[in-house]
Amino acid sequence: MSTKESPTVNDLSIQELVRKARNAQTKYESFRQEQVDAIVRDIGKFVFDNAEKLARMAVDETNMGSVEDKILKNKGKARVIWNNLKDKKSRGVIGEDAEASLMLVAKPMGVVAAVTPVTNPIVTPMCNGMFALKTGNAVIFAPHPKAQKCAEHLVLEFMKIVKSHGGPDGLVQVVNEGSVEKTQELMQSVDVVVATGGDAMVKSAYSSGKPSYGVGAGNVPVIMDRDIDLKDAVEKIVAGASFDHGIICSHEQFIFAPAENYDETVQLFINTGKVWFTDDEKQIQKLREVVFQDGHLNKDAVGVSASEIGKMAGIDVPESARLILLPADGSGTEDVLAKEKLCPVIAIVSYAIFDDAVAMAKANLLVEGAGHSAVLHSNNDNHIQKAGLELPISRLVINQASSLSAGGSLTNGFAPTTTLGCGSWGGNSISENLDYKHLMNVSRIGKIIPDKTVPTDEEIWA
Repeated sequence: MSTKESPTVNDLSIQELVRKARNAQTKYESFRQEQVDAIVRDIGKFVFDNAEKLARMAVDETNMGSVEDKILKNKGKARVIWNNLKDKKSRGVIGEDAEASLMLVAKPMGVVAAVTPVTNPIVTPMCNGMFALKTGNAVIFAPHPKAQKCAEHLVLEFMKIVKSHGGPDGLVQVVNEGSVEKTQELMQSVDVVVATGGDAMVKSAYSSGKPSYGVGAGNVPVIMDRDIDLKDAVEKIVAGASFDHGIICSHEQFIFAPAENYDETVQLFINTGKVWFTDDEKQIQKLREVVFQDGHLNKDAVGVSASEIGKMAGIDVPESARLILLPADGSGTEDVLAKEKLCPVIAIVSYAIFDDAVAMAKANLLVEGAGHSAVLHSNNDNHIQKAGLELPISRLVINQASSLSAGGSLTNGFAPTTTLGCGSWGGNSISENLDYKHLMNVSRIGKIIPDKTVPTDEEIWA
C-alpha cells in the first residue's frame, strides 16, 4: 500500500487528524498496563531490529549523518529507552506514599503533538512515540519536511504494531505535506506539545497556548582536568564529537586542556588516526568561514563528514578523518568557534588553572548553549562540584562521551531520551531529560495521616 493510500498518512486536515486522535485516545485510555507495554516494547524492538534499513533511509532522505553511526544510534536508543520504560507503572494506580498518606493515579494528557527534527528523523519520533503511548496518549508527528518519508514509514509500521495488539485506528498519525502553518495549527489544537527542533519552532511551541516541552541549543564545553588518563579522555572525546558527523546537540564542541599538557593532548588526538589537526591560521580561517557564514552556522555544513568539510574549505582532509581539531583564539566572544557546530569540528584552547577553565566554559555557554550540557574529565570531587555549581547547565557529564551518554545510557542515571531540556537558561520548561512521566497527569488521593501530631504555634515558629 502506498503512503498516499494509507489512512495513517493521507492528507487529512489538522483538525481531522486531531479528531481521529481524540477518538483513538478515548478508546486507548482503557488499556491496561500490560497492553500498553506490549505496544511500546514492540515499537522499540521494531527500530532495533530494522536499525540498518532505517539508518540508510534517514541518510538518503536528509543527506545528514553517518549510516554506520545511525545504526548504532537506532539500536542504542531503542535498547536503553525500553530498558528504562519496561518496569515503570504509567496506568492506573502507580504508587503510594505511606508517610504522606497519598495514593498516586496516572492519567493521560490526551493528544500529543511531537515536532521532530531533520537531525534525528528516526530515534526522536520513536522515543517521543514510546513516551506518549506508554502514558495512554495518542500522538501526531509533525516532521521536518526533509524527513517526511521517514516519519510516514515509521507511522505505518507503528500503527501495524498498535493494530496487532488490538489498538484503535488513528492512535499514531503524521502531518502530511507539512508547513510552519500546519505545525502551528497542530500545536494549538492538541493537549501537550513536545518540540524538538530549531529555536524558532521551540518558541512557537511555547507560544501555542498549550503545555509544551522544548529544547535549547547545545554547545558542549569539555574540561580536561590534570588528574586524568589523557589518552582515555581523548578517545572518549573523539567518540562523542565525531558520532553521526557531529549532528547530535549534546556532542563535544570545545576542549579546555591544561597548558602544560596541551601539546601532548593535541598529539594524542592525532595519534587516534581519526583526527585531522592544523595550526595553520589560513586553514583555520577557511574552516571558520565554511562552518560559520556571517557568524551563523552554515546549514550546508550540518551533519556532513570531516573530509567533506575540508573540501568545502578547499583543504585536503583525508577520508579516514572523523573529526577536525582546530586551535581557537579564545573562548566566549573571542572566537566564533566557541559557538555550536553541528558538524565534526571541535576547537581547543589551553588553561592555566582550573578556575580559568570553568570561567571560559561558562563564557562559551553564555554565548550559546546555556542550560544544555558540559563535560568534565576529572577524578577530583572538589573540581566536579565546582563545575556543577558554577556552570549554567542542566547536566554535567563526568568521564563519558557526552553525545553517547547525556541522553541517558545503561551506565548512568540520566533519563534515556532524545529530548534534553535546558531549563530557564535555554528558554525551556524543564531542566532535565524529557521522560514518559512528563506526558502524564497524576491525581493524588489524600487521606488524613494516621497518628499525625499537630505542632503548636510555638513549635511552628520556634
